[in-house]
Amino acid sequence: MRKRPGLYDDIGKKARDLLHRNYAHQPPNHYHDQCIDWNLDFSCQFGEIIPGLKAAIRLIIPDSTRAELRYVHDYIGINAGLGLKANTSKEFDPIVYFSGVVGTTLFSMGTALGFDMSTRALNKFNIGFTFNTDSLLTSLSLNDKFDSLEAAMHYTFNHRTTIAAEVKHNVSEEWTTVTIGAQHAVFPFTLVKARANTDGRVGALVRQHVCEKLYIAISGEVDIKTVKSKTPKLGFSMALSP
Repeated sequence: MRKRPGLYDDIGKKARDLLHRNYAHQPPNHYHDQCIDWNLDFSCQFGEIIPGLKAAIRLIIPDSTRAELRYVHDYIGINAGLGLKANTSKEFDPIVYFSGVVGTTLFSMGTALGFDMSTRALNKFNIGFTFNTDSLLTSLSLNDKFDSLEAAMHYTFNHRTTIAAEVKHNVSEEWTTVTIGAQHAVFPFTLVKARANTDGRVGALVRQHVCEKLYIAISGEVDIKTVKSKTPKLGFSMALSP
């Protein structure tokens, strides 16, 4: 097993991807054109500057953009950068980002910080822990300056079937959401996954590997509590991987 723990964003990432990635729901900031909502997430990572050190750029339209340096070595992973983040006035605030992880692929812990240069305030402070085996990945995170707690697990039965679960609890607003989901590789190039949560939302997705680097996904989501007053959501996403 490799010693390197990865970066802070890797804590709970596989569970988040299974339960949330490419579904029909939209992020808080997106463009709306008639009946279509859309956004663009573009990232680019450059080759090693020195052993273990890489540069990366990420652009999320219309939400944010950032440039960062990533350093991953034995027992440590560090990520630092500068970016612009959209605020409630639809303007962009300059943000300084920093995160660090120590540990191994078996157990690691880390923190992520965000400093708003316009208000000179700490707008992000998260702490995360993860314990992993070959088939089971677990994580526990304290987010939003300790205002929310998130626990997740990701279990692989075999190379074709995986399940995941997530529990989120907000302290100040006193709500808890439980999300469960599963994915199964029907064919070597076709993935099907579904998820449901205690808020009454049920979603399903089919992802197809079209060619060497191109993936497309068609998804649907329905809110059981408002199914009579709101129409189900349908989504389409496309991804290019290196």
